[in-house]
Amino acid sequence: MNIHLNTLWQDSVDLISVTLQSADTYIQAIAIIIGFGLAWLVRKATMSSIRNAIDGLDWPVRIKNALRNISRLVFHVSAIFLLVIFEQLALSEFINIGNVVAISGVIALLLAWVFIRVAAQIIQNSFIRQTVSTFAWVFAALSILGVLDDTTKALDTLALSVGEVRISALTVTKSLLALFVLIYGAMFISKILERRLQKIDSLTISTRVLIGKIIRVTLVTFALLTGLTTAGVDLSLLTVFSGAVGLGVGFGLQKGISNLFSGMLLLMDRSIKPGDIIELLETGTFGWVKHMGARYTEILTRDNKSFIIPNEDFITQQVVNWSHGDTLVRLQVYFGVHYDTNPHDVIDIAKQAASLPERVVDNPAPVCWLVEFGDSSLNFTLRFWIRDAQKGVTNIKGQVMMALWDALKENNISIPYPHREVFVHKVYEPGDNDHNKKAAQS
Repeated sequence: MNIHLNTLWQDSVDLISVTLQSADTYIQAIAIIIGFGLAWLVRKATMSSIRNAIDGLDWPVRIKNALRNISRLVFHVSAIFLLVIFEQLALSEFINIGNVVAISGVIALLLAWVFIRVAAQIIQNSFIRQTVSTFAWVFAALSILGVLDDTTKALDTLALSVGEVRISALTVTKSLLALFVLIYGAMFISKILERRLQKIDSLTISTRVLIGKIIRVTLVTFALLTGLTTAGVDLSLLTVFSGAVGLGVGFGLQKGISNLFSGMLLLMDRSIKPGDIIELLETGTFGWVKHMGARYTEILTRDNKSFIIPNEDFITQQVVNWSHGDTLVRLQVYFGVHYDTNPHDVIDIAKQAASLPERVVDNPAPVCWLVEFGDSSLNFTLRFWIRDAQKGVTNIKGQVMMALWDALKENNISIPYPHREVFVHKVYEPGDNDHNKKAAQS
């Protein structure tokens, strides 16, 4: 191990020593610094106008975001252009620097970075895109500098043995890269398959989501095992750590696994599926199911708030599914009228008023019943049906109540309300003897 590391270190020191002894190196360094400085000025002068031009394009958001990311390469492209000019001038008859290795190397590194960053725009996730770009550029840089083989040998020498198995830094690096690529590829393929499943009308929504989850879990598991095997990791080693790791994972991921299987149970029994209108009784959350993930379900309310609720809560708590089995939903409004009013007329007027809003269905028709002889009013309940609870419940109740109010006013029917009357029988003066005697006796 020490032999390979010492050789790599000695080769690097010798290369730097030889390079620093040449006057051409300093000339190239000055040219590179000037090129970077001019490229920074170009970027500062043009970046604002480039961003404004991209924002003004009537293109999809995904393409505009990619163009914004590519626009950050203005500095690199400008530096490449300027360094190519310096390189040609250095090789011309006027200057005639025989060795322009430094400038050529910097140009190659910049070209590799530009190419990798442009190609990486197909990756939508910014963190993954940045990670892939960095690793790819490091690999390309080692190859351009001609130290890839030496670096590989040095990483291979950094190793330790576990029984008969040898684990080196090179093996770990290959394993991480293989796992990263394969798992991301599995996630990418699963997304494509899920989108295809959403277009199959012969399958129910819950079946599509369930199949998509099974495909994703299967592909990720297969990618994980394949990545470990490809990197040369003996899977039998996992049995050494299975007891401790399994116990730790069991406690640490208890809720996560519970939510995962709860989500699958919900999809299999079809009690809740994307698009359903649900209400959580404990929290009072009302909205429709926008997305069912592996760990949580997203509920979008009427005020455009997204509630992220663990799948386990839908198994252990009481949930009202307004659209389960049938989208027909009955609503009711309570009201009271004065005792001088004919209740038969009130019932007819209320049923006609409830049928006025467009969202109220004709079959079943609205009904109105006298339910109580109150302290100061005849109390009624007005019941009506709708089929589009996802459009809101409070708003349709408000429309029916406004129509009922207008109808009662048109027919001179009053709605009583509680009131109090205070009667003052006599005002006693401070010197009233009778009042003072009564007060003393009390």
